[in-house]
Amino acid sequence: MTMLSVAGLTVRYGGVLADDNVSLTVGAGEVVGLIGPNGAGKTSLVDAVTGFTPAHGTVSLAGQRIDRLPPHRRRRAGLARTWQAGELFADLTVRQNVAVATGRGPLRNLYGDLIGRRAPQDGVDDVLEMFGLHFVADLKPGELSLGRQKIAGVARALVGATRVVLLDEPAAGLDTDESAEFGAHVRAIAASGLAVLLIDHDMTLVADVCDRVYVLDYGRVIADGTPRAVLADPLVRRAYLGSELVP
Repeated sequence: MTMLSVAGLTVRYGGVLADDNVSLTVGAGEVVGLIGPNGAGKTSLVDAVTGFTPAHGTVSLAGQRIDRLPPHRRRRAGLARTWQAGELFADLTVRQNVAVATGRGPLRNLYGDLIGRRAPQDGVDDVLEMFGLHFVADLKPGELSLGRQKIAGVARALVGATRVVLLDEPAAGLDTDESAEFGAHVRAIAASGLAVLLIDHDMTLVADVCDRVYVLDYGRVIADGTPRAVLADPLVRRAYLGSELVP
């Protein structure tokens, strides 16, 4: 079924049109890529879908409109994201970083502190196991490779009732082996039934893990389809990839 549906999404920053009538879908168990040159409107789209920037158009999660909801209510509905910048708390362990996403608000946490008991951390151990992080769960982020730090950031987005996850350039800075390992985890996320929207400039990663790809240029969708078809599209070559990068 379609888990994420974006229709006619338009984002403006003053006189700048960042996204122009963008529509896309992501199904359960599917990895959909969103690619395009810098400034094409990819992160603006993610910000709008998750409620961090005003936009016109509709955003639906599993058939229910959520575009009128604030970011925290979209998250509770099952829409999660990662961020381009480093997002792990350096003074917390990997387990604590992942568990942050299970918090139910400051008042409940304060009550738990007062009585010396916290509610179970739903799904934390399962997610750590899924991503192979249980062996480093008690380490701080600074003690991990960049690849594992990226994986920990994605793991945190999956705890709770996540149904759709938007990954904003998660492979940035990874070497070839780390990117391949990361891609295997992305496929595992989709295999568990979640819907994944992947934004990245690593074309090998996109081609290897995505079922479908959308291409943005100047805020508009200029192509969509299978990775092979999209990466061979002459319009995409001219706008983004360069013909020398496409077999």
